[in-house]
Amino acid sequence: MLYISEAASEKIKNIMQSEQKAEKHFVRVSVQGGGCSGLSYNMELDDKLQPDDQIFEDKGIKLVTDLRSFLYVCNTTLEFTDGLNGKGFHFSNPNASRTCACGDSFAV
Repeated sequence: MLYISEAASEKIKNIMQSEQKAEKHFVRVSVQGGGCSGLSYNMELDDKLQPDDQIFEDKGIKLVTDLRSFLYVCNTTLEFTDGLNGKGFHFSNPNASRTCACGDSFAV
């Protein structure tokens, strides 16, 4: 399962509305090699499902990931912060054994 925090859900709904994205759009989460810890997250709005996609819905947001990426992000929560210590989306991943200081990459 993939999860989304209330703050991230509201932010994505606002982004989708401001960019006039249709109901068929969803958040695609993927993992790629790279970053200072070895793996990095990628997140984008998409409207095309692929054959091996894993589809989840939480708080009214559809979250989609490919099967390979799902092995790394299973039970991960997409978060959003808007505070003094940083602003933006980040992932709370219980599978990560190490993360970098910027929060954009991780290792398992």
